Amino acid sequence: MWSNFTYFLDDPIRGDQFEQEDDRRLYGLNFSHTLDGQMRNRPMSNTFGFQARHDDIGAIGLYNTQNRVRFNTVRADSVKETSYAPYFENRMQWGSKFRTVAGLRYDNYKFDVNAGLPANGGKVSDSILSPKISLAFGPFKGTEFYANAGQGFHSNDARGTTISIDPKTLVAADRVTPLVRANFAEIGVRRSRRKLESTLSLWGLKSKSELLFVGDAGTTEASRPSQRTGIEFSNYYTLSKNVVIDADFAYARARFSDSDPAGSRIPGAIEGIVAMGISYEPPQGLGGALRLRYFGPRPLIEDNSVRSSSSALVNGRIGYRLKGGLQIGLEMFNIFNARVADIDYFYTSRLPGEAAGGVDDIHTHPAESRSVRLSIARRF
Repeated sequence: MWSNFTYFLDDPIRGDQFEQEDDRRLYGLNFSHTLDGQMRNRPMSNTFGFQARHDDIGAIGLYNTQNRVRFNTVRADSVKETSYAPYFENRMQWGSKFRTVAGLRYDNYKFDVNAGLPANGGKVSDSILSPKISLAFGPFKGTEFYANAGQGFHSNDARGTTISIDPKTLVAADRVTPLVRANFAEIGVRRSRRKLESTLSLWGLKSKSELLFVGDAGTTEASRPSQRTGIEFSNYYTLSKNVVIDADFAYARARFSDSDPAGSRIPGAIEGIVAMGISYEPPQGLGGALRLRYFGPRPLIEDNSVRSSSSALVNGRIGYRLKGGLQIGLEMFNIFNARVADIDYFYTSRLPGEAAGGVDDIHTHPAESRSVRLSIARRF
């Protein structure tokens, strides 16, 4: 993949284009077995599972290029990453109005980095234990209350766990934690009444480290700890036998949880989202759907002094189902040809003729203009 985020900031002659190479083979295993039974005449099930994955990355590199021709190697490595995770889940129906789901998962990761710069290579392993529990009360006249809590994690780039020297600047670099802990909790209520199903939930998520986009490198890096809270409201309405209307609304507050003069906002964290649509899907004949997706404005730097604009896209589909499972469909994306951004970033870049230090500005990846796709499918 070739990219150029900063244009002529680092190299005013040849430009800042670079190539990222990733040549890997993935192997995996996912096994589970469920035993149904009872405890004191109460229905119960226990699930025992095991997941494993191995990434054999023969070549992963970053190269400076001009017109997609390499002229400098920033780093060229090979990586082997192996993970395995046994887990256990218990489902228990304690009574007609109360049930629980409890789980425990153990993840172990092993990184083996063979770096082009030997100081950045090595072997690292890490493991983490993640408990989870869910409680559900009801239904009470079509209404159910629930609460979820638990722990999870995200893994960092294997190369970041063994790095000692920044291959671009050749200065000392800090290593990242292989597995980063996250804690979450959620409470909510679900209601199913006649033709309408609705869910309202409040949630919170704390992470010991965010992953942030770095414009001049085109990568992500481990950053500060964070805390997010939000509210979600989902609705599913069956207007008739073949017509369904759905509408989802969400708002989230995302902040770094440590103290830093730069500010507490998380760049790129969307605050408000709306997704809604209507679909008509008969067993045979003509059908279709219309959908709206809205992303609200969001901070682009930590002090919230620069924000993105909101965006709204409308997509549609019309299709015809024939006998024998054959379906012909026509999809249209961005029906109103909205000139909005798919994503925005704020960082320093330089165009030819600008000052040597570059200009701090918003960089936009625009949404694709109106497009149409024809599909023919056969269901067996």
